[in-house]
Amino acid sequence: MQQPDPTASNLSVSVPRGLTRLGLSAKLLLLTVLFVMLAEVLIYLPSVANFRMNWLNDRLAAAQIAVLVLEGGPQERLPEGSESRLLMGVGARAIAARVGGARRLLSLDSMPVAVSRTVDLRDPSWVSAIGEALQLLLSPPSEMPIRVVGQAMGSADFVEMVLDEAPLRRAMVTFSINILLLSLVISGLTAGLVYLALNWMIVGPIRQLAANVMEFEVEPENPRRIIEPSQRADEIGEAERALARMQMTLADELRAKKHLAELGLAVSKINHDLRNMLAAAQLMSDRLVETRDAKIRRFAPRLIATLDRAIEFCQATLAYGRAAEATPVLRDVAVRQLVAEQAEMLGLPENKQVQFVNEVPAELVGACDPDQMARVLLNLMRNSVQALTQAGAEAGAVPVLVVRAEAVEGMLLLRVADNGPGVPERARAHLFQAFRGSVNPGGTGLGLAIAAELVRLHGGTIELEPSEIGAVFKVTLPARRASGN
Repeated sequence: MQQPDPTASNLSVSVPRGLTRLGLSAKLLLLTVLFVMLAEVLIYLPSVANFRMNWLNDRLAAAQIAVLVLEGGPQERLPEGSESRLLMGVGARAIAARVGGARRLLSLDSMPVAVSRTVDLRDPSWVSAIGEALQLLLSPPSEMPIRVVGQAMGSADFVEMVLDEAPLRRAMVTFSINILLLSLVISGLTAGLVYLALNWMIVGPIRQLAANVMEFEVEPENPRRIIEPSQRADEIGEAERALARMQMTLADELRAKKHLAELGLAVSKINHDLRNMLAAAQLMSDRLVETRDAKIRRFAPRLIATLDRAIEFCQATLAYGRAAEATPVLRDVAVRQLVAEQAEMLGLPENKQVQFVNEVPAELVGACDPDQMARVLLNLMRNSVQALTQAGAEAGAVPVLVVRAEAVEGMLLLRVADNGPGVPERARAHLFQAFRGSVNPGGTGLGLAIAAELVRLHGGTIELEPSEIGAVFKVTLPARRASGN
């Protein structure tokens, strides 16, 4: 059982468990409501500030009418009862104006009224208006009145009034409740419409795609499980068509691989029995060398060599058909010693026909899987030995097999070179493909295919380098990645 990575939990973002259980439609609905409410909040702030200013301006306009009455009345005092009626009509406790340098005052109180703060509407600022509106709503109610100053009409220089704050606060609370109810209605209506539209345009088709993928997963070889793309021209239509192409390709590949697997199983059984029969024939053919018939003794070595190649072919085919190669376990390996061990396995030190030269520096160390890289070297060196043994060296020279290695910019470069006849042109196109890229006559090509697979598992490359004489195979292995990358 795989253990959780403790470092991953530190980097992950915690998501409420309830949200993870919601479907895509529910998440879209919830997000739409939240976004609409957020937009309403952004609209509400200037709206409530504007409501407050309009409410005060309305009271200030009524106070200006009272000022006009003061201007037209007697200089001493208005008739008894007129002041209280004017103030009650405005909703203020006191109204004052500067007219012709003289200050006129209407007040219900004989003593000056103390105020909690002054609101100047002559040069309003939206930032301060929003702040004052929020302060009025969030602060506890005050029993002290406020003073409001504004521009006056007519000959008055300015007009001011003192009024209670409670009516304004009640009006703003009522306005806020109305805005909240309206926002909820708009949010619900918008979210419902967006939910239906997205469910019809996006969520529904995606749900159908997901259902088709799950059905295809159960029976990937059934052509009836392949999705039928719609005529949509948007991204979902493109996804449907791409999924249909992928499913058709995958179904064809699975059917082909199933047939190949069945064929491979049959070939493996045939090869197993054939190898046993060839081994028995090899044992019997060994006695032909002891016969007195000169003609039979002359053909016996060829028969034995043919049987050896047939047995080797059966063994290579069975080995290639086994499970896939394991992931390489990298460690530092002395490359020169690894090459020398493969040369001893091939009997090159005692081989009188082929001269072996190990030009790998003694201090060179490479990061690789020693077992897998030994198989790569063994296959490449065996191919060179077979080519040199069967065809000899070019231009009558002494057959030579040379292995070189070097480290270039942290990468390990291995070269296996010989001065044999080289790789035929017909074999170069499928050089590293099993049963198609054989270099030597009568070979299977499995050696190069296995070597290429092992090199790819290391993250490297293998290629045939251009050369005027013989064949040069170059293997490039990347440097070991630093831990944590």
